Amino acid sequence: MKGITLTPRSFSPSDFTGFLAKAKEAGSIVSWEGDWGELASSSGGGPKVVAELAPTYDYMPVIVLQFFTQSSGQLLRPLDAATVTSYRESAHAFAEKYKPHYLGLGIEVNILYEKSPADFDGFVGLFGEVYDAVKSASPDTKVFTVFQLERMKGLHGGLFGGTNDPSKVQWHLLDRFSRSDIIAFTTYPDLIYKDPKDIPSDYYAEIAQHTSKPIVFVEVGWHSAASPRGWESSEAEQGEFVKTFFDQTRDLRSEIVIWSFMYDQSTIEPFNSMGLLRSDGGERPAWQEWVRAG
Repeated sequence: MKGITLTPRSFSPSDFTGFLAKAKEAGSIVSWEGDWGELASSSGGGPKVVAELAPTYDYMPVIVLQFFTQSSGQLLRPLDAATVTSYRESAHAFAEKYKPHYLGLGIEVNILYEKSPADFDGFVGLFGEVYDAVKSASPDTKVFTVFQLERMKGLHGGLFGGTNDPSKVQWHLLDRFSRSDIIAFTTYPDLIYKDPKDIPSDYYAEIAQHTSKPIVFVEVGWHSAASPRGWESSEAEQGEFVKTFFDQTRDLRSEIVIWSFMYDQSTIEPFNSMGLLRSDGGERPAWQEWVRAG
C-alpha cells in the first residue's frame, strides 16, 4: 500500500477537502504526524479528524505520534509520571474508539538516542507501556516506532553537516523495540546524495539484513528545487528518485510506503520543495511516477 502524509495546500475547508479527494490518486493511505498531546485534547485534534474522515474519503488512516523535536532533541513534555500516564491513556482511548490499523509512537527516535540517551531510555520504557495499553484496546492495531534511515546507516554527512561514518551505524537500536510489530523508517537520501544515480544499489536492501519484520516507510522524500547551493535538484531528478526508490525496494515487499508531501510546504530547505504537486496544483513528473508505481 502507498499513500501521502496530510499536507494540503492550506487548511482552508476547500483546500483540505480538495487534498483528501486528490489523495485517492496517490494511494489508499493518508497519514497524520504530530504532537502526541493532540490525542488528549478535548477536540481530538488532527488524529481524530483524519480517523473520522477516512470512511467518507475511502482511505486508511496511519497515525504517528511525536513526543520530541528532532532538530534539538528537546522533549515536548518531560517524560514524568503525569506525561507517561497522559500518553498511555490517550493512546488507549484512541485505539479503543477508532481501532486504527497502524499507530506509530515516536518519529526518528534514533535522533533522540544521539542527542539525549537518557530520554531515549525513558522512551523505551514508555513504548512498552503504551504498546500494552493499545493492544488491550485494539489487539489488531500494529504498533511501532519510527527510525531515520540515513542516520541508522551512520550517514551524517551531506546536508546533515557532519561526516559519514559506517562505524556509527545504529542498527542495534532495533533490539530495544523487539515488540514493535513492524519496522518503520523515514528516508531522505537527497540529504546525503546529490543525484539518485549515486544511491548505492543495496541502499534499501540492507534493511533486510537487520530485521525479518514487515517494513514501512512513513516518510519518503526528494526535493525538486535548484537549491540549496551545491545540492541543486530538479523536478526531473525528483521523478528519477521515485523510480529508483521503487526499483530498490521491490524485493523488500514494503507493507506501506508514504510520500511526505503532496504540496510544497512552508518549511526549511530542502524539504520545502518535496511536494509531488506544485503550489498551484500542477503535477510534477514525480507525481506520475508515484501514481504508476507499485
